[in-house]
Amino acid sequence: MDVSMTLWVLTILGLCALIAVDFFIGRKPHDVSIKEAGIWTVVWIVLAVLFGIGVTIWGSAQSGGEFFAGFITEKSLSVDNLFVFILIMAKFSVPTHLQQRVLLFGVLIALVLRAIFIAAGAAIISSFSWVFYLFGAFLIYTAWKLIKEALADEEEEDFEENRVLKSIEKKFGVADRYHGTKLFIQQHGKKVMTPLLVVMLAIGMTDVLFAMDSIPAIFGLTQDPYIVFTANAFALMGLRQLYFLIGGLLKKLVHLSYGLSVILGFIGVKLILHALHESGVHVPEISIPVSLAVICGVLVITTITSLIASKKQAEREAAEGAQKDSIEA
Repeated sequence: MDVSMTLWVLTILGLCALIAVDFFIGRKPHDVSIKEAGIWTVVWIVLAVLFGIGVTIWGSAQSGGEFFAGFITEKSLSVDNLFVFILIMAKFSVPTHLQQRVLLFGVLIALVLRAIFIAAGAAIISSFSWVFYLFGAFLIYTAWKLIKEALADEEEEDFEENRVLKSIEKKFGVADRYHGTKLFIQQHGKKVMTPLLVVMLAIGMTDVLFAMDSIPAIFGLTQDPYIVFTANAFALMGLRQLYFLIGGLLKKLVHLSYGLSVILGFIGVKLILHALHESGVHVPEISIPVSLAVICGVLVITTITSLIASKKQAEREAAEGAQKDSIEA
């Protein structure tokens, strides 16, 4: 897709305007209701669909398909991020009325850092086509790792701060409690960070770690930097509302890791086939319609099987609870 500098500027300005509107609406700290989260989740998805339709009309059907495949992939991978976000919120005991502010700035930090990642990835790909082999191998390894963790049934119970975050806290100091929406305060004559800023940095840095697999994944669907960036932007910008909407339902998506591993493995194979094709080897390439069908199909099947498994688990626990009560009686 041929994108002019003018279109890039207009797109970035448009995204900044949407972020400003999002900030204006949620500027006052409050507990986000399911209704509010649901409405804004639908709004962000509709905006993404309209943008994808615009890409199809003014670009091409190929570009539109790449955007939708990238958006759906990034959105599904972002849902997995929410598990860690919940752990971070619990780790720092973030008040419920401040969580929407934390997520807004955390996602904004992640968006800026991902833009840098995308620019670097596009530059590397344009200069070294063999990097597709590395991306493909990395995604297949990540897929295998996800399956291994899912089979081991290992659940993370706590969030461990990384060294960068710890060094920032040590250098600037951290207040002993939250001070509303303030990021810095004066304490004992010294300017220190509030826990709110620490949580924002934790959310942003954690999302960058997740970008290590999501960025190669979307480059496996399209090498157009404009589509890669916009798909990431729309997937991230609706993440805050999605957190409040499905936060309680995440535990029911017990097969999500399996679905994501299949998607990452599939895209990894697609990347390697593309790399072989670029190297002159006559191998079949996976088209965008096929990729889109596989991604959507896997997500639908994963969701259905997860809900069925969760329901059976709940029934078993209820039966065991009733049996225990009858024995005690």
